[in-house]
Amino acid sequence: MSFQASDYKGRQFLELLDSDLNPLEPSTKNSGPWLKQFGHSNSPCVRATRVVVNHAPTSKYWLRFFPNKDIACSCGAYLIETRKHILYKCKRFNNYWNPRRDTIAHFTLFLEYNSNTFSFGVG
Repeated sequence: MSFQASDYKGRQFLELLDSDLNPLEPSTKNSGPWLKQFGHSNSPCVRATRVVVNHAPTSKYWLRFFPNKDIACSCGAYLIETRKHILYKCKRFNNYWNPRRDTIAHFTLFLEYNSNTFSFGVG
């Protein structure tokens, strides 16, 4: 119940939905609703976790550690590369397109088809 309160989970937490468009809540019970989407593959699970908690290597994230670094997205369309921009608008990561990237199934496919997205060392 306390996770449903936005101040408990934090304002940066990405809301993901199930196939019926109901919010998913984190759980470890029966591998949870998120973990079973990634099977035994660590890389997509790690990248998904970075995205959900907004600790992904985006320009907005790097700005916190390197304030003099250029934070514009290399696609040339946005001044600041953010999680939202990458998920919904960036042309660099458009190998899978579906406007419902907030559902766990489409979010997982986006990560699968864009395997460098939200990976450290890739820019």
